[in-house]
Order: sequence, then C-alpha cells, then structure tokens
Amino acid sequence: MNLVIAMLSTRGYLTADWVRTNVIGYADCPSDEAFSRMFERDKSDLRDLGIPLETGRISGSDPAEGYRIKPESYALPDIDLTPDEAAAVAVATQLWESPERITATQSALLKLRAAGVDVDPSAGVAITTGAGPAALRGSEEVLGVLLAAIDAGRAVRFRHRPTPVEPYTVRTVEPWAVVTARGRWYLVGHDRDREDTRTFRLSRITDVQPTGESGQVHRPDGVDLRGIVDRAIGDTGAHSAGRARVWLADGQATALRRLGHPVERRTVGGRDGDVIELEMGVLDWLAREVTGYGAAAVVLEPESLRLDVLGRLTAQAGAQA
Repeated sequence: MNLVIAMLSTRGYLTADWVRTNVIGYADCPSDEAFSRMFERDKSDLRDLGIPLETGRISGSDPAEGYRIKPESYALPDIDLTPDEAAAVAVATQLWESPERITATQSALLKLRAAGVDVDPSAGVAITTGAGPAALRGSEEVLGVLLAAIDAGRAVRFRHRPTPVEPYTVRTVEPWAVVTARGRWYLVGHDRDREDTRTFRLSRITDVQPTGESGQVHRPDGVDLRGIVDRAIGDTGAHSAGRARVWLADGQATALRRLGHPVERRTVGGRDGDVIELEMGVLDWLAREVTGYGAAAVVLEPESLRLDVLGRLTAQAGAQA
C-alpha cells in the first residue's frame, strides 16, 4: 500500500533508489540484493492485482529507469448498476443493522446516490426510509428462502399465523416481492389457498419451502406493491393514519407519556390513569415498550397493536410459568 500511495502521488517517475530511501518498509532491507528481490516481488504483486504500473525514464537527460501509477488509469470506472444490482445493495444495507456496520452502510448508500445510482423500489425487495431500518432479527432465513424463490419464479409453502396468539396454518403462495413498511417486513403475493392477493408478515412465517418448477411464478405488470401492503396493514377508524391510544396508570410509564399527549381520564381495573394519544411509528418498538409496563399500560386502539401486546404478554406469562 505504501508503494501504491507513493507512485500515485508523483507526476514523474520514481527510481528504485528513491523508493528504498523514502517508502516505509524498504529501508530495513539488509542488502542491495534483498531490496532488489523485495522490490521486484512487490512490483509483480501489483501487476498481478491489475494495478497499471508504468516504467519510464526519469527525464530526457537522465536515462535512469523509474516507475509510476497514473491516477486516471488506476481509478475505478463509473458505477453502473442494474436495477436488480442496486436493489441487492439496498437489501444489504437494511440487513447490516449492527452499530459496527451502520456507518459503512450509510456511507455506501451516499456514494451510490452521488454516483447517480437509483434503487428501483419495484424490484424484488422494496425498501422504505423513515423511522429507521426494518427489524429482521429471527427472520433472516425466511427472507433468504423467499428471495431465492422470487428470483427463481417458484411458489412457496409455509406455516403462518395472523397474530402471535393464533395457531399456524399452512399457506401456498406465489411470491411477488418482499416489502418493508412501518419497521416490518412483508411478503406480497398470490395466495393459492385463498385465490387472492395476500400480505404476510415475515416474523409470523416459518418453515418456508419452495414448491413447483422454476419460472412458473411471475409478478403481474403494474402491480402496486406499496399500496397492497399499506392497505393490508392500515388501521380503520379515527386512527387509521398511524396513531394509537394507550391507557397509562397514574405515576407509571413516564417515558411513554413523553411521546404523546393526554386526551382523557379513565379508570381501568380499579386504577386511575390517563389515555394518551401518540404516533405509532415503528410498531415493533411500540409494542415492546407498552409490554414492558405490564398492567400499567393498556392499548385501546388500534386492534392490531392491542393483539400484538397481548400476544407478547401471553408469551411472557407462559415462559415465567
């Protein structure tokens, strides 16, 4: 690396003697013969790596041989990704959620966007931006099998349950895409058992198996994947715009109170408290937050959040028992 940096930093040619004196790593050579072997080996390694190492005279009056690397020959070409390749990069950035990787992934996306790469949201995986990356923990294997089936044009069979407290049923689906929305991942496709378009949350899918021949499943032209998911997970009634109403016992759940505003006083289970209204944001996070307060927090609306919290509480009670 030191040799590459030195040869990229000069407009002229660098002699072997200059390299030995000025480039870190060569001064410790015990003899001229040792330096010559090391320098020749390094030049050969650079050429094997595809780095364009040039040889030329130092000047018109100096016949000594020198070396350099032209920056325009060394630089990578412009980034030119196909929509599928750009979608793959977007998927990778969503999967790399650890603190150690998030800075690198954000930097990669910024560089791609600066280079004019447009990630196609209608590709096999649609990525949204907003309240942080979609949580995938526990569903990585499911996602991998689904993406492979989508790419191969194969149907899939899996076990699924609509809520955490309902039993699993076996479904056979022609997968069209995996879409992220409101902090969750969803499979969109044609449900052969229901003879209709359906959406399935990945965290409630298990035991995915491809079925049928490759090339048999095709996503319909012009299908609005985002619209399908929004309609499937949207709540009805006064709070369909993504707001929740939660009862909190007096003196409890201070952190949750700060996220919303009180709308009424109410007594629940003989305890006085406030009903607060707040933005749902990332549903998984809100469900975990409410569950953590136990009986001091009760979801009133929407029903989907209420069922999610009830399922978590039931699972915790079973584990403690």
